[in-house]
Amino acid sequence: MNAAVRAVVRMGIHCGSDVYVIQEGYQGLIEGGDKIHRTKWFDVSGIIELGGTVIGSARCMGFKEREGRRTACLNLIKRSITHLCVIGGDGSLTVEQKALYKKLHIVGIVGSIDNDFCGTDMTIGADSALHRIVDCVDSIASTAHSHQRTFVLEVMGRNCGYLALCAALSCCADWVLIPESPPEEGWEDQMCERLNRAREYGSRLNTIIVAEGAIDRNGNPISADYVKKICTERLNQDTRVTVLGHIQRGGRPSAFDRILGTRMGCEAVLALLDSTDETEAAVIALKGNQMVRIPMMEAVAETQEVGKAIAAKNFDRAIELRGRTFRRNLNMWKELGTRDPNIPLDTVGKKRIGIVNIGAPAGGMNAAIRAVVRTCINRNQTPVVIKDGIGGLLTPNNVHEYKWWDVRNFTAHGGTSVGTSRKVPSNFGTEKIIDAIKGYKLDGLLIIGGYEACTAARELLGGKICIPLVVVPATISNNVPGTEFSIGPDTSLNAIIDALDKVKTSAAGTRRRVFIVETMGGFCGYLATIAGIAAGADSVYINEIPQDISEISQNVRSLIEKMKGPIKRGIVIRNEHSSKHYNTEFLHNLYAAEGKGVFDVRTITLGHIQQGGAPSPFDRSYGTKCGHVAATKIIEILEKPDKPEGKAYLVGMNRRHMGFTELSDLKSISDSPKRRQKSEEQWWINLVSMQRIMAHYHNLEYHTEVSDAPRRSEMGKPPMTIPIRPPSALDIIGSYNFDPRLLGDSDEDSD
Repeated sequence: MNAAVRAVVRMGIHCGSDVYVIQEGYQGLIEGGDKIHRTKWFDVSGIIELGGTVIGSARCMGFKEREGRRTACLNLIKRSITHLCVIGGDGSLTVEQKALYKKLHIVGIVGSIDNDFCGTDMTIGADSALHRIVDCVDSIASTAHSHQRTFVLEVMGRNCGYLALCAALSCCADWVLIPESPPEEGWEDQMCERLNRAREYGSRLNTIIVAEGAIDRNGNPISADYVKKICTERLNQDTRVTVLGHIQRGGRPSAFDRILGTRMGCEAVLALLDSTDETEAAVIALKGNQMVRIPMMEAVAETQEVGKAIAAKNFDRAIELRGRTFRRNLNMWKELGTRDPNIPLDTVGKKRIGIVNIGAPAGGMNAAIRAVVRTCINRNQTPVVIKDGIGGLLTPNNVHEYKWWDVRNFTAHGGTSVGTSRKVPSNFGTEKIIDAIKGYKLDGLLIIGGYEACTAARELLGGKICIPLVVVPATISNNVPGTEFSIGPDTSLNAIIDALDKVKTSAAGTRRRVFIVETMGGFCGYLATIAGIAAGADSVYINEIPQDISEISQNVRSLIEKMKGPIKRGIVIRNEHSSKHYNTEFLHNLYAAEGKGVFDVRTITLGHIQQGGAPSPFDRSYGTKCGHVAATKIIEILEKPDKPEGKAYLVGMNRRHMGFTELSDLKSISDSPKRRQKSEEQWWINLVSMQRIMAHYHNLEYHTEVSDAPRRSEMGKPPMTIPIRPPSALDIIGSYNFDPRLLGDSDEDSD
């Protein structure tokens, strides 16, 4: 939530608004006084890495009464506040409906670890809560494995099973209980059978995840203690219960939540500035990877309807209201967590589907492999894993048919458990590789990897291979054309911001110190840019936007000015190939020379720590999704009556949808020499302006991410005449009419 607070404050100030913060939620709005105060730019420095919310929050019964709302309105009128940004869960936004009146413009941002608000795929806080849960499950797994125990974990979520379901997917749980999809009658026997089967095939532990609102088909609560009792009495297993509780609400926010909060905060300001007296109150939501504005009252009504549907035992309706992401996750867990009992263990599938990694390791690759293997088996196909890259086809004992239990607990492991290599078919001889594919009688090939995976698929097509190929993008660089996300960058970003948070602590303690940090990414500046937003960097240098010496010198002068203020530290991030001439050593020397006597400079090259570590919940989930969708695609092609042609497809996320693109169609948007998508085609390039605005660059224009949002010229609004003012903080924004041409240069910089 602090990322959203910071973004609303700074974007509001950037647009010429007076920004006020209301402390302690609606209670502060009623109390008024110093609970509502105008905020300066640097008041929100250093908060993006903090959990919770620095402006406080409180449940306020007084706001539900007319007299309380009248008092709150008076406090707004006294300060000429006409635009309100509310950050909170469905409770905050439900109460906010009562405050609607013609002259008050309202936009909501949903902050809730439960992810229970209808109309958005993710709410701020849910990903961080998943990090806490997954970390706990991973930690518990080691002791459970040692003692051959069964653990029952209860997670939060009220009447929403999102956290439990995603945790089950991310941690390969044996069983999950959620309120939207209660188990069938006799579920206890089914659960015990599955736990027994897992032990028979070598598993030394069992994990069961229970949502706090879990119920059975009759609406009776299912407690973690009851599940423990079943496991103990029927299976005689050493079973322990762990209630994670409020640990799920605490800790540092994840990279995903920092970016989501910043994007939503900026979009909320633009929505407020675009609003008129006739504009309906809106909520900023995320659909796929696109920001959208949805009607607040409709979204709140749908959210409340979920609880009613569950109470009425209309579970299909409850799942429908939760949205497509929830429904897809539920279906994936059912398919990947349960082997079809009608398929004998020794069954040989109809078609042989090869699976190979090509490229550098990335967190989430194993999740994709597990999803492919189990999807193939459940659909009566034979998964064939090629170890150590495409060259494994030419190496004895490197090609194996995988069984269901061969990929158990795969998702928790970083990198890839079956090996990978950057070498492509031409390194071994494309004809030899194609002959080997024919020799192993592969009917299709699924390639998991980065830019090299696409190159390998093109080479195989050039060699006239006659089987379908599907590429699953997996690279920390996020440089594969045709998709907005790859598997791996989220894990890498969390490693980067973890390091940068520590660096900022060091810089704050030392004072007057600037760190220049080099990140990976090849010629793609995604990691550097997104890390710059998530960590509150002062400057980011990337290859897509070339820098010159005058710009770098201006950045140095900005830091010199910044050191005169309350924040006496600096973070500069450089992509490893941002410039051939202005490398890390050059930047160090320039900053050190120009800043001499004001600040000292240190450099850090993060290196391969960006590739390692346990995969993040996002990469585990996204890897599972990509693997499942890719396997489904290749099976559909093979099951057609016509002989499949030799074509290659890339699975990827684009705006609101996940789909497939033929590799031959990606040539026009690819920058082959730099192994990335063309700069103007990168979805995140607009976020460069966001990062710079958050760092107090003034001569910039930031465009809304909402594709159908009205432009100011279309609404007949005049240019802004309010001069740029010093900074401020959150929740309430007063002012309008922004024209970026009025923004002047500034020497000030960010946190």
